[in-house]
Amino acid sequence: MSEVDQTRYAPGNVSADGGHEFSWQLTAAHITDPVILELPPDHVLPVIFVPGIMGSNLRSKARGTPVWRLDSTGGIPTTLLRDMLTKSTGDRQKVLDPAGVEVDPDGAVPTQPAGSIYETKSYVSRGWGEVGETSYSSFLVWLEQVLNGQGFNPARWQQFSYVAMSATPVPGQSRDVQPLTSGIRMSMPQAEGWSTLAEKGTADLFSDDLIARARFRMPVYAFGYNWLDSNKAAADLLRKRIHFVIDENNRGKSRCSQVVLVTHSMGGLVARACQKLEGMQETIAGIVHGVMPAVGAAVAYRRCKIGMADEIQPSWLHPKDKLAAQLGARTIGYTGPDVTAVFAQAPGALQLLPTDQYRAGWLTIDGPSGKTVGNAEPGSGNPYQDIYLRQDRWWGLARKEWLSPEGGNNLTWSDFEKNVGKARDFHDGIRDSYHANTYVFYGKDRKVPSFEGVHWKIKRGMVAPDAKAPPTPEDVRNMGFGGVRDDGRNPLHVGGGLTVTPGLNGATVMDTSYWDLVCAAQDGGGDGTVPVSSGAFPLRSGAASIQQQFGLPGIKHEPAYQNHTAQLVALYALQKIASKTKVDT
Repeated sequence: MSEVDQTRYAPGNVSADGGHEFSWQLTAAHITDPVILELPPDHVLPVIFVPGIMGSNLRSKARGTPVWRLDSTGGIPTTLLRDMLTKSTGDRQKVLDPAGVEVDPDGAVPTQPAGSIYETKSYVSRGWGEVGETSYSSFLVWLEQVLNGQGFNPARWQQFSYVAMSATPVPGQSRDVQPLTSGIRMSMPQAEGWSTLAEKGTADLFSDDLIARARFRMPVYAFGYNWLDSNKAAADLLRKRIHFVIDENNRGKSRCSQVVLVTHSMGGLVARACQKLEGMQETIAGIVHGVMPAVGAAVAYRRCKIGMADEIQPSWLHPKDKLAAQLGARTIGYTGPDVTAVFAQAPGALQLLPTDQYRAGWLTIDGPSGKTVGNAEPGSGNPYQDIYLRQDRWWGLARKEWLSPEGGNNLTWSDFEKNVGKARDFHDGIRDSYHANTYVFYGKDRKVPSFEGVHWKIKRGMVAPDAKAPPTPEDVRNMGFGGVRDDGRNPLHVGGGLTVTPGLNGATVMDTSYWDLVCAAQDGGGDGTVPVSSGAFPLRSGAASIQQQFGLPGIKHEPAYQNHTAQLVALYALQKIASKTKVDT
């Protein structure tokens, strides 16, 4: 043995038959330091990750072929992107029919071992192939490693330290460090300042929390769901998956009776609906919500009206963020008709619209002076009737003709109305409801522009179509769909049209209008998708259940769990949840 003790540890796992198993890569014969096989705890607290909208892989029920596969090539789902670029609006509506798709479990999974996973087939059996590799794989690998790949002595866990002595041995120090003792205040130096972002008292973390967490193995699973269908249906399937995972970990010496959920975006709504089902408050030990649109997001309305084309233009976007926005636009839709054709038939997507608890007056039509014309909407506090099902105003959510594009599913207004009703019922069903042991983080940054509201600006057209007096701003506000020229791009127009004027150097094409209806840029901060008011809402509406909430700067919505501070906040929450979980006897 070398002069400095280089003892190595092989953290154990429990095999399918309930026995202990260990994995170790063979080393050169001259390396004679011992490898200690560390028996794992018998108690298991699985972690199940629930992704956001568009974060689960989907396939055709009829053909079994992928229709939404988020496998990565250089960090980009190139196959999906190429496939969607070739589809018309009607083709996309047909392919992304909620009734015609199911979860695709065959997405890409890691090829290297991590934590307690030794073989690729274990990633598959834990559901990792059901969720998007591009968005989630790196986080899931990291989480599996930190929870299950550092042994079961918390004094060796590298993410934690305490004053006077690090919980991670310094170079050259024996790895056989003494166990932690109780009563020590711990810190997480890799995310300095994270605890100051807590919004409910202090975010204290003690050695007792780590010691209590070390009683459990915490294997990481993933749960894909049909994000086009209602989140209520997804919640029912999540309950079944939870019971399956618990049964799988009740073999031989293993004891398991609860799980922890970690959610991203709309996955938080699925989890909130699941925890309300009979028996699930007790079966779920706790939930960690990341960037959840707790009461919806105004950007969902905006995309149905004008698509995503102008969201990829701002100069402030980092090139990497602009690329992500372009990918989103090309797969979700550049224009209002593209987005509406899919969203109108998808209860899950409609459940991201602002609820009746969203900030008041979030939709305005502002005149040339900048003052709001008439009332801000929803005027009665009911966005479903005042905005989403409105057929007599151009600013209603959906143009009837956009519901049934050529080659699509012939969606009717009645179908759309039923789906909006499902959204409303779902919103009512989870209203102010959170698991009793909930932790939350959200994006809180004015430098990450987000839509708190949607503001239409009535601006004079560049060229008036004729000498007639234009309609007043009040008239414009009260126009129906037929009074506005609207191709689903920003801006919309009132009056006029394209004129062609012949000339010596060719024809001049001009778009004339009395008024341009410009949908304004972001008016608030957040994570780029979920505004601060919705992200922070859990503490306002479910304070007794929210154990801690963090408003994090610099968080972007889709890659939220790729942010290291967000990862460590989630890890902190898992320590806290596990510390309160009782072991089975």
